[in-house]
Amino acid sequence: MKSTSIIVSIIAALGLIVMACIVGNAYKYKYKVNNTINVTGNAKKDFESDIVKWTATYSRKSMDLSAASEQLKQDRELVKNFLLQKGIPENEIQFNAVNINRDFAYNTDSNGRSYNTFTGYSLTQFVSVESKELDKVDNASREISALISQGVELSSNMPNYYYSKLEDLKLALIGEASQNAKARAENIAKESGSGLGRLLKADLGVFQITGQNDNEEYSYGGVFNTTSRYKTANITVKTSFGQ
Repeated sequence: MKSTSIIVSIIAALGLIVMACIVGNAYKYKYKVNNTINVTGNAKKDFESDIVKWTATYSRKSMDLSAASEQLKQDRELVKNFLLQKGIPENEIQFNAVNINRDFAYNTDSNGRSYNTFTGYSLTQFVSVESKELDKVDNASREISALISQGVELSSNMPNYYYSKLEDLKLALIGEASQNAKARAENIAKESGSGLGRLLKADLGVFQITGQNDNEEYSYGGVFNTTSRYKTANITVKTSFGQ
């Protein structure tokens, strides 16, 4: 009976020790959480694109496929010569394959029956330019509508602008945002009369690229502006520091 009491006492004592450890760790965790500084660092940089991509389409329509094809060939030479005159190298000018469609008009006769009438062949071709000569391509895209007066049925798209060193820019901004977050945390710790501990956690925010001085809103998945030649890159880093 005496040995049984001793065993029960030992088990009870061990239970108290385990409970004390659990309570102590919980308090330690709560203290650690309550003594954490959470800050978001930010970095941004204005930059100019160094690659431009521009496309246009021109088309011809005729009841005779050969005639439409010959007219489109002449239009191609006009477009090519225009771009060459604007100083764009021939190796930067790309012509896609010709797209051929048979067009029909849909009609209904006096009895309500539908029938189709062949109206001709529509031939369309895309021309594209990718270059680092941004000024030349910008100028050409604005003035190519002059070919319309020569009979070319042409539609020009707005140029798109890109940056070839985007990954390097992103890495540099991550470093700046991290330093900004640490500086903010150090200031908070100083003003609260404590010191800054080690970094506990860091989460990278979404990389955003907007046009300079544009009122573009950031999105959850990130904004990637291609319509502005001059852009602003922005990134955030969410951090947690101990005290």
